[in-house]
Amino acid sequence: MADRVEDLAHAFERFPGIGPRQAKRFVYHLLTVSQSDRAKLSKLIEQLGADVRQCPECLRYWSGTNTLCNFCNDSSRDDSLLMVVEKDQDLAAVERANAYRGRYFILGGVLTLSGKGQIRERELIERVDRRIKNGLKEIVLALSATSEGEHTADRVREILEPLREHVTLSTLGRGLATGSELEYADAETLSGALINRKEA
Repeated sequence: MADRVEDLAHAFERFPGIGPRQAKRFVYHLLTVSQSDRAKLSKLIEQLGADVRQCPECLRYWSGTNTLCNFCNDSSRDDSLLMVVEKDQDLAAVERANAYRGRYFILGGVLTLSGKGQIRERELIERVDRRIKNGLKEIVLALSATSEGEHTADRVREILEPLREHVTLSTLGRGLATGSELEYADAETLSGALINRKEA
């Protein structure tokens, strides 16, 4: 007979940053809440795929009725700036800082020093090439201050090298501590890093 507790704990362990002990805590918490709360959570998970989609321009996940997400659809944003981030959570952190009004592109991951991982290279080149024609002047590499983030930034510089005569590449200023994840940076630190960005 299947062990439901173990099965669900193993499912939670597949989430980023969740180990066996924390996964078990989730399961035992769910056992203490009402059946209606569990049903509500189950329904939210089930509807996630139906209601949330990827923006075809910046590739972030969002829910809405327009083809493009609210950031890509906002005509008041600065088309001369494109910020490249690793994941949706990083974009959300930058927006919380309220110091940037340009466009975004989500790489969808980082490259490790051992050669693992992948990023949306082809899509990035396509977006940048198209945006240059619409006035793009600067690409801000807003990647985490980790070895993987630095390695990924090096690769992005490499693939965008043929376009460097048209755009400036910059990186966030080092208000961010080395080794820090962008999504966990507070608004003031991120704002300072944006203001103090430098050419890459």
